[in-house]
Amino acid sequence: MFDLEKKLDDLTPRQIVEELDKYIVGQAKAKRAVAIALRNRIRRQKLPRHIARDILPKNILMIGPTGVGKTEIARRLARLSNSPFVKVEASKFTEVGYVGRDVESMVRELVEVAVEMTKQAAFEEVRPKAEANVEEKLLDILLPRRDWDDDVERAERFERTRERLRQQLRAGELEERLVEVDVQDRSVPFVDVIGVGGQGFEEMGVNFGDVLSHLFPKRTKRKRVKVSEAREYLLREEQENLVDMESVIRIAIERAENSGIIFLDEIDKIASRESVVGPDVSREGVQRDLLPIVEGTSVNTRYGMVNTDHILFIAAGAFHVSKPSDLIPELQGRFPIRVELDALGVEDFKRILKEPKNSLIKQYEALLSTEGISLQFTDDAITAIAEIAFYINQTTENIGARRLHTLMEKVLEDISFEGADLQEKHQIIDAEFVKQKLETIAKDVDLSSYIL
Repeated sequence: MFDLEKKLDDLTPRQIVEELDKYIVGQAKAKRAVAIALRNRIRRQKLPRHIARDILPKNILMIGPTGVGKTEIARRLARLSNSPFVKVEASKFTEVGYVGRDVESMVRELVEVAVEMTKQAAFEEVRPKAEANVEEKLLDILLPRRDWDDDVERAERFERTRERLRQQLRAGELEERLVEVDVQDRSVPFVDVIGVGGQGFEEMGVNFGDVLSHLFPKRTKRKRVKVSEAREYLLREEQENLVDMESVIRIAIERAENSGIIFLDEIDKIASRESVVGPDVSREGVQRDLLPIVEGTSVNTRYGMVNTDHILFIAAGAFHVSKPSDLIPELQGRFPIRVELDALGVEDFKRILKEPKNSLIKQYEALLSTEGISLQFTDDAITAIAEIAFYINQTTENIGARRLHTLMEKVLEDISFEGADLQEKHQIIDAEFVKQKLETIAKDVDLSSYIL
């Protein structure tokens, strides 16, 4: 089996698919497409710069009903490759000149994610040194240093006492002791900023936080807290002091540009249909605004200019009413890889309930085990839940695997409510139990209250 500790360079498309298989049932074509896209990124980074800059990512268009795994495939791919990832709904964008969210905001979001990821990685890198510094600071608070005026004996006694305190600190024996520490006062006066010409500071690439930091310099305040809390304050402060934020931002921008993934959901909602007036005009306008971002352009962010040439865009939509060919030709051309995801059947639901590492059954077993309750699902219970989920999806709105969340919550409602008060700690969930809990839902003609 693939070991997650292996370098990303060693990932083959087959291994990427094997990892995705641990969390997502079926959809082999979509997994194969994203695995190739990720591997090509790795290949490109090994090429000379003059060749690599001309190799653009092959963006992917996923076509399939809701709840079949489109978002989860993209999200898991990002986690696997430790790539900055944002999910945005294309239907939330508005054409330039109208009130609403502009398309460049998704790139700014991606950069924010990249900065936070890079900062946390840098914090972890300096953590050992920061912890050592914090230990010395806590010791100084607990036992302030003094000038012993060449009194060697008292100085030695002081050091012995300090070492005993150090051992107590490390053993966790002083966690409840109260100490006084100076912490940053992070409160900033509220200022209502109105954008200029329909654009706010963010769109103009201005870090409003930096503006405020000059107007209102950092202040500290003295707090009396437990040693355990003081350690957290001091550790954060030390990490911030040890990390070079300019370097973090530089690395983060490079990371967003070369490894970033933007998931454009509901792209079918902005596909123009046959009408040429009214809402469809706005839809086409959004597509044309998206086009330069997907083709490759530079976006102004509060951290500097960010190039979108090598960001991987994965678009997705159900395309129930419209079809991919309803997108403007230029945008269609920017998504050369198209994969159709399969609708889910009874067998898929059964596998989804049991197989993934984070399956719903495993989640509920873990949750209830915290109160001493053990759940045992029989095979016929799993089949019953899967069949009812499939039946409701067929007779009402098809929301795919999301239907299982509703049904599982209903099946386990009483057990979850009673919790630790249950006399019988070992609960067997069989088909009869499931049908008893879901009988009303399955027979009710008006199922609107159970549709997510």
